[in-house]
Amino acid sequence: MRKLEPLYPYFRPYRRELVLGLVCVALSSLVSMLAPILIGVAIDALWTDVSHRMLLVYGATVVGVAAVASVFRYLQRIYLVTMSRHIQFDLLGNFLGHLGRLHPGFYQEKSTGDLMARATNDVEAVRLLCGPAIMYGANTVFTATAAIACMIFIHPGLTLTSVATLPLVAVVTKVFGAKIHILFERVQDQFSTLTTRVQENLSGARVVRAYVQEASEEERFAADNREYVERNKSLIFWQSAFSPMLHLVIGVGMVAVLFYGGVLLIGGRITLGEFVTFNMFFGILVWPMIAVGWVINLFQRATASLGRIQAIFATEPAIRDDRSTVAVASIDGSVRFRDFSFAYDSGRPPVLADVDLDVGAGETVAIVGRTGTGKSTLLSLIPRLIDPPPDRLFVDGVDIRRIPLATLRGAIGMVPQESFLFSTTMRDNIAFGRPQSGDDEVRRAADLAGLDIDVGAFPEGLDTLVGERGITLSGGQKQRVALARALIREPRILVLDDCLSAVDTETEERILQNLRTVFAGRTVFFVTHRVSAAQMADLIVVLDHGRIAERGNHRQLLDHGGLYAGLHQRQRLEEQLAAAV
Repeated sequence: MRKLEPLYPYFRPYRRELVLGLVCVALSSLVSMLAPILIGVAIDALWTDVSHRMLLVYGATVVGVAAVASVFRYLQRIYLVTMSRHIQFDLLGNFLGHLGRLHPGFYQEKSTGDLMARATNDVEAVRLLCGPAIMYGANTVFTATAAIACMIFIHPGLTLTSVATLPLVAVVTKVFGAKIHILFERVQDQFSTLTTRVQENLSGARVVRAYVQEASEEERFAADNREYVERNKSLIFWQSAFSPMLHLVIGVGMVAVLFYGGVLLIGGRITLGEFVTFNMFFGILVWPMIAVGWVINLFQRATASLGRIQAIFATEPAIRDDRSTVAVASIDGSVRFRDFSFAYDSGRPPVLADVDLDVGAGETVAIVGRTGTGKSTLLSLIPRLIDPPPDRLFVDGVDIRRIPLATLRGAIGMVPQESFLFSTTMRDNIAFGRPQSGDDEVRRAADLAGLDIDVGAFPEGLDTLVGERGITLSGGQKQRVALARALIREPRILVLDDCLSAVDTETEERILQNLRTVFAGRTVFFVTHRVSAAQMADLIVVLDHGRIAERGNHRQLLDHGGLYAGLHQRQRLEEQLAAAV
């Protein structure tokens, strides 16, 4: 039972339902015991005095007992199965919430398909344990106890004969249960692989078609699917053999009861009614003996699945609030990197080295540099998507690690380099930044992001469905929707990681003109490869091999004649060549 300890907290809010459900299970089992007793009494009574009135009385009583037992069975399902659905809801909510707090590196180790399998199949397996398995397990205990007690009352020796096969039931259950547990884990692992394959092919459908790899991907999927089928066949073999083995053991016990009971009946040591009643009780006992196997099967599945879920819960969020956090009423937006160096792994060269950068609240900073110089890393540190070393990065003079994450990120609007859109409308994707936003606010954010012309061209306007990951939109449109999502938040700090790289120069200039009003009074960091965009910043920072190689405004850096001036010269030449063509 120690394997189930992580589930105990999930039962606490539903203790009432659990207790009432178990009470109903007990009452249904006890009431069900009355029917065999009544039938046995009726047989003995009618053997000596048969009358229509007695038949009606006994018949009506048996029907009444069955009706009462059915009511309790109905209630036990209402309480226990409903409780299991609530536990499933809570478990899945906590699981997804925990995933949302894990660091980006975690998702480089775990595939989306694997996590989806744990959130669906594994959570469902745990639910079956929390509801049906408890219900049928309790029913087995109460029914078996009551039936054996009644059988002992009729004849102890006959009862001992009937239960002599129970140790064999325990042996069969242990052997088959352990094997089923191992096989089910293998099935779930392969299901994760299969889910990942499907998810990747759906997300990368365009790439698969572009490289004419449909046949290859189908074959890879078929191979994974065949392996999944083979593992399921092994599991099915053992599950299918489990029930017949139990029935075989039970059948041996039933033959012994019929033989010995017949001898007792012929010898006059029990009555015909008692013999019939005993056999009915033994028949009732057969279901609990079979149910034990089914419950054990559910238990083995659930413990395997719970172990897979707990493996995720055991992964601690790398970035979280600690005890040293301080209450921050609001954030003005000043940011300071002090003698800042950062490497993703110890022993590897630093991505950023000796960065000293002091940005006042309301200033606009453009960050430029070649690919791989640490620009995206620098921006990801500000909302703590990557955890900085202590006492090296400050917001409003406070170590960023001491500011509560909710407060810090609530004051930041970030547009990452790779835009992600949800499979809903353009309006919902924009309003995701602030769900309570009204229609006017959504439209204003869309206009500021340069989407006004695009929205007008869509037949449903802002209510146009963008498809999974925004597949119906161009790269530039996706970037602008993501930009509008950040703008609608009206953040104190705006972080734009090369978020206009997919739009043409003319559109970019139009958007930047719109953003001048937004930038006013806010601290803005934006990565760009275009000098035309960088020149609007109060401060331009040029990164080279993770270090600040140059800093200043547009004019100062041109006069300096360094990396920035060289970039400016190359882009002007490219524009001239493009115009000549």
